[in-house]
Amino acid sequence: MNRANLTIPNLLTASRLVLVPFVVWGLAEGEIELAFWLFAVAALTDLLDGNLARLLNQRSVLGAWLDPIADKAMLLSTLLMLVWLGILPLWLAIVVAARDVVVLLGAAAYRTLTGGLEVTPTIWGKAATAAEFILVSLALADLALDWGVDFLLHVAGVTGLLVFISGCHYVWVWSAKTRAWRAARAGTGPF
Repeated sequence: MNRANLTIPNLLTASRLVLVPFVVWGLAEGEIELAFWLFAVAALTDLLDGNLARLLNQRSVLGAWLDPIADKAMLLSTLLMLVWLGILPLWLAIVVAARDVVVLLGAAAYRTLTGGLEVTPTIWGKAATAAEFILVSLALADLALDWGVDFLLHVAGVTGLLVFISGCHYVWVWSAKTRAWRAARAGTGPF
């Protein structure tokens, strides 16, 4: 990371990536309370990094790429551990992983085709990520603090639906961008 990228928002995002193996280790070793608090810190960095980037005028290409990578690494690894522990259903992990693979393949295909790629989250993507953070936080809090959350499967259902919608929306967005790019190259307009 060069000096220009050593901003507070980018460091917060990078710290989220650093926390991933510690959260996974905590869950694997039965240190549930530690995993919960580390995940809570990671979730806080997710709330702060983008807002601080805008507030401090420190938006960067690195931050635009690093933020979703950090989110996916933290959420997917923690979600998989919660499935492994029998706390969350396997179907949810499959839906989340499938959506992430579809988005990555779509982005890679678009970049290969056009030579460029601008990372911009959609409102559905943000909603799905927020729902995942809420679900995983509730599941960890229930485990660590014995909250007795009995509506976790309902939250998992809503989260799964938002993840599915966001995946479909990303496919639609990338398809529209590809059609517009092809039309611009052909000089015929977008449709």
